[in-house]
Amino acid sequence: MNAYLICFWAILQREVLRFFQQRSRLLSALVRPLLWLVVFAAGFRSALGVSIMPPYESYILYQEYIVPGLCAMIILFNSMQTSLSMVYDREMGSMKILLMSPIPKSFLLLSKLIAAACLSLLQVVIFLLLANLVDVEIPWWGFIYAIPSVFLSAFFLGALGLILSNFIKQLENFAGVMNFVIFPMFFLSSALYPLWKIQESSLWLYWICQYNPFTYCVEMIRFALYGQTNIQASMVVLSCVLVCGWVAVGTFKPKK
Repeated sequence: MNAYLICFWAILQREVLRFFQQRSRLLSALVRPLLWLVVFAAGFRSALGVSIMPPYESYILYQEYIVPGLCAMIILFNSMQTSLSMVYDREMGSMKILLMSPIPKSFLLLSKLIAAACLSLLQVVIFLLLANLVDVEIPWWGFIYAIPSVFLSAFFLGALGLILSNFIKQLENFAGVMNFVIFPMFFLSSALYPLWKIQESSLWLYWICQYNPFTYCVEMIRFALYGQTNIQASMVVLSCVLVCGWVAVGTFKPKK
């Protein structure tokens, strides 16, 4: 077997085993979006102004706007937690051992980003399966159609987290900075409210959401879950993947 394939499989296996061994991380990754889905759904539907609509139309609007946003939230939190583990690995020395292999540094980092994206994809699938228990109906072909969108979004956010971890050397500092990245990206996007509703309420907030790359991750996933393609969102996310991936690999400087 090719040495590169062995290396990639070992990194993927390590990340998956670590994820399932950290049961609190798995539980929080699933409970958080389910809590938003069940508890806050009524309030969001009221904020959207759909309470006067027939029940079926209200339900469809709620499902199309809230569920994809929660999928993107899972990806965002998992990507940042994976970057946090990069800082931990660097402090504990396991990253140093990994970099001693003859495999190029760029391939090792890209393998870790792909492994993190696969974990995000797995969490999103589990969440959608559990969401079906609370009357969220995603067509089976929507799962398949959304795989590339979820993977690209996870890779972009993972690369963004890796860039942060490259410049923040201590675990305590990264945990604090992570909150300043997660919450603005999530709340200043279309994850919870559609862009047309944000534009009606505040024009300046609408433009902030327009320039937030996380908004395009949400929109790409939203269209993909129903078998459609948002060309603009896909191009923006793909550009972010290329730029952030290149910057993440280029700014990674292992300690001498």
